[in-house]
Amino acid sequence: MIERIKELISYLGISNRAFCIQCGIKDNTFTNQLNGKRELSLSTIISILSFREDVSAEWLLRGNGDMIKSGNSISDANSLRMERLIDTITTLQETINEKNKTIQLLEEENRKLKTELTVKKNG
Repeated sequence: MIERIKELISYLGISNRAFCIQCGIKDNTFTNQLNGKRELSLSTIISILSFREDVSAEWLLRGNGDMIKSGNSISDANSLRMERLIDTITTLQETINEKNKTIQLLEEENRKLKTELTVKKNG
């Protein structure tokens, strides 16, 4: 089933993180499940099938039939737009996190330099 989930993510053309956001699954939990560090949980499967209503449960659970239910085209303009937006948001959040780390490092360095300057002035 994990291989089918990976296939679905690849088919959607989005990152694992974007998929987690779409399905309301915790990123760490999902990553551990995909990597085999944790067993795939029922709540993960239910989340995927609840939030991705176009995905066939028969295909996901048993590997039978088509990945996408007939009559629910994944190429629907709104679905594609939503997927792109989620992927963009994910990328921007990762950029923000990296910038925050840089800011913290610079603030620490600034504090150290201020302390050194104060010591040199007083000493």
